Amino acid sequence: MAKHKVKAKELRQMSREEREKLLQEFRSELVILRHKAAVGGLESPGRLRELKRNIARILTINREEELGKK
Repeated sequence: MAKHKVKAKELRQMSREEREKLLQEFRSELVILRHKAAVGGLESPGRLRELKRNIARILTINREEELGKK
């Protein structure tokens, strides 16, 4: 799993399939971290924010491509 901020430029260079795979990884990590946060064992709360932003970034780029192709 990627442990850093993924830049939009990097995402645009990826294929749609690569972005979808990364999106799935981020979402599964987010579920795990949300559970840890609820239980109280979260070591880095900033990672939740970073994951949500990375997910939003991927979804935005996917949507831009969809609109650009039509």
